[in-house]
Amino acid sequence: MHINLISDTVTKPTQGMLDAMMSAKVGDDVFKTDPTVNALEEKVAVMFGKEAALFFPSGTMANQTGIKLHTQPGDQLICDKYAHIYNYEGGGVSFNSGVSCKLIDGDRGMITAKQVEGAINPPDFYHSPLTSLVCVENTTNKGGGACWDVEELKKIKEVCNTNQLAYHLDGARLWNALVEKKENALAYGTLFDTISVCLSKGLGCPVGSVLVGSKEQMQQALRVRKIFGGGMRQAGFLAAAGIYALDNHIERLLEDHQKAREIGEVLSKLTYIKQVEPIETNIIIFEIDEKFMTGDTFVEKLKEKDVSIIDMGQGKLRIVTHLDYTDTMHNAFLNILKNL
Repeated sequence: MHINLISDTVTKPTQGMLDAMMSAKVGDDVFKTDPTVNALEEKVAVMFGKEAALFFPSGTMANQTGIKLHTQPGDQLICDKYAHIYNYEGGGVSFNSGVSCKLIDGDRGMITAKQVEGAINPPDFYHSPLTSLVCVENTTNKGGGACWDVEELKKIKEVCNTNQLAYHLDGARLWNALVEKKENALAYGTLFDTISVCLSKGLGCPVGSVLVGSKEQMQQALRVRKIFGGGMRQAGFLAAAGIYALDNHIERLLEDHQKAREIGEVLSKLTYIKQVEPIETNIIIFEIDEKFMTGDTFVEKLKEKDVSIIDMGQGKLRIVTHLDYTDTMHNAFLNILKNL
């Protein structure tokens, strides 16, 4: 029994999802005539109270399109130093949009309104890049699945409004935050100009993310997606998986969170674990005490037990629980940790 905990992107479609995919009505989405893609886009737009949405093959492309919509080459965006758009999107901010990032040293990937205000370049000082966008990520990947306080997000929105800045949410794992904090998607729709949400992480779809915003923004996004090579034809087979996941897989994310907490409890009691970061959702980030073994050795020992986790570098290891991580796997993994 292989236990794969490197990410929540490793899942396979459930039988119900496969049935929905195989029975999907499809057209050519490049011509916007795929009824299932259109239905998915409408469904997500309504969830967030936005005018329109656009289906993308990846979260990176959705984020990169959002950034492109709000900036001009030479501009600067503000984000946390842990931000996915800066660390894990291949330098796309600079390559695709010609934009630089002003990095803020936040707390587990989360920044404050005061920090944002202090990072804005004076708009009349033409020697520095023009600040045009603030990007935040919820939950934070590198921050260990941390959930934002929505009140702080509202304060940042006020700073954006005062300084005429756009506001984009990388909501790849926003579903996890919504169920954990008992929050509503509509509240996020009122806060942000654009939001990207991922279907292929906790929700268990094989492919896909969705960008939401105004009708005008999504018309622009359609052109940007084309330039990025993101047009798909009979994409309704993939969109059907998204619709099924939104209807069936959101509330069950709490099961992943509970399993993650239980793993964290076991790790924190082991002598060879130096530190376990706070666990709010489905991501566990921890460090090995190198008096006992190195992180590489720990990863190899787990591999020998047919367990896969990921090394994030800088001494940090990561475990991510997900839809395909069963109760049987969970009990086996806890025993492996206790007896390693």
